[in-house]
Amino acid sequence: MKRTAIYPGTFDPMTNGHIDLIQRGLRIFDTVIVAVAPSPKKQPLFSLEERLRMIKDALKGYKSVRVEAFNCLLVDYASSRKGIAIIRGLRAVSDFEYELQMALMNRRLSHDIETVFMMPSEEYTFLTATMVKEVASFGGPVNGLVPESVATALAEKFGKTGNNAE
Repeated sequence: MKRTAIYPGTFDPMTNGHIDLIQRGLRIFDTVIVAVAPSPKKQPLFSLEERLRMIKDALKGYKSVRVEAFNCLLVDYASSRKGIAIIRGLRAVSDFEYELQMALMNRRLSHDIETVFMMPSEEYTFLTATMVKEVASFGGPVNGLVPESVATALAEKFGKTGNNAE
């Protein structure tokens, strides 16, 4: 039986830290589904369609990864995809309290789905999508922090030259 994990998030935009966690997840699970939430309350910079396109482009070399949108309870979505686990990233102690609350609520809603906390590589422990957007908005370099297609999309979104956002 295949072990499928769900990696949910807004991914606005996807960073190399996200990709790092997907790679780590594939060491444990047969399939990882990147589940993209519309998140209108967060007022994302990129539309759902733009995020899906960028993520699919960044992950095109991964045969065991699927990219889908979802707009329901995460545990219901995971169950519908025969997921056995939810992958959540922890960068710092400050992430833990929120993630613990979410994991406990998800467990209350479904005892069949586990939450797996994963730490990114040290080089990405500081990295957030919010930080990337802020740097890009001022024309700062985001090379090495996001996939190339994301850097290009950020430069276009903020009307900056590609030289600073590659």
